[in-house]
Amino acid sequence: MKALVFKGNKVSDFTNYADPTIDENGIIVKVMANGVCRSDYSMWYSENAPNTEICGHEMTGVVEEVGENVKNFKPGERVLVPFSGSDGTCPHCLEGNTNLCDSFLVPGATFNGGYAEYLSIPFGDRNLLHLPDAISFLDGAALGCRMMTAFHGMIDRAEVKTGDKVAVFGCGGIGLSAINIASNVGATVIAVDINEDNLELARQMGAKYVINGKEENLIEQIADLTGGGVDISVDALGNQTTAVNSLQALKKKGKHLQIGVVRADGSGTMVIPTDLIVMKEAQFIGTLGMPISGFPRLLSLVEQGRLQPGKMVTAEISLSEVPTIFDKMSRFETKGTYVVTDFTK
Repeated sequence: MKALVFKGNKVSDFTNYADPTIDENGIIVKVMANGVCRSDYSMWYSENAPNTEICGHEMTGVVEEVGENVKNFKPGERVLVPFSGSDGTCPHCLEGNTNLCDSFLVPGATFNGGYAEYLSIPFGDRNLLHLPDAISFLDGAALGCRMMTAFHGMIDRAEVKTGDKVAVFGCGGIGLSAINIASNVGATVIAVDINEDNLELARQMGAKYVINGKEENLIEQIADLTGGGVDISVDALGNQTTAVNSLQALKKKGKHLQIGVVRADGSGTMVIPTDLIVMKEAQFIGTLGMPISGFPRLLSLVEQGRLQPGKMVTAEISLSEVPTIFDKMSRFETKGTYVVTDFTK
């Protein structure tokens, strides 16, 4: 099969690669669409290379082959691959928190992912979902990790509700998803980014106000718009500047939601103003993926057209173009999101 193969840090090779195999519990999926995520970029440029040669974790496709123990899927069915996989044995799985499984079965991180024509899904019955006919492969991939992660973060972790004032820092895929979700609930959303094209997309996804993050009086503007600060603020990028700005934008007893991961420098750490958190009695909340039990709610909203992941997609690209997108990400020059739909070149 054709694949985009990692060979050490910052190097990739579009090449032929051995077709995947499965055990009795596995499923092989022919990939029809795969989103290009900043998390892939972070692993690509991190000092800590992924444990696999093929990244990609935002896939939709068609079942190609199933293991003899697989009961819930058969060849030819349309499927969505949740990026938070699980084995069903650890305490978190048994409590229903499959996104926190100790096995950390993440495609593109712990086993070969979707930057390839085919991939093998371990424990396929629990790590695949049927993709409704009303949702295209493109829209399903645009759900990626971005909208599913933002949905769990905004709805389950930050508990956004009608009337809340929300600021989202970073209007890439995660940020645009968070904006779409919060505005759908009935919150008033302020979007912040340094890319004017992304701010225009933020308006289309439901932001009432947009602010360029380069403006010196950013926090003052947010305070003026909200009467003193927001109820919920989101770092959707994973950057010290956006995280600190997010905390500063909160009103007292507000909630900071950390969705963006900080990996590009290999450390996964940043400096935050803990005294500010204390003085505001603010909450600092982390979120990761989404339990598989949460997907029916999300997919239903997409089917109804209330959430529109496809509106974030700037372009469909070929597999060999992914490194070019990563290069643009390093300069914050990307607009919206990109989805691979051509795996032959």
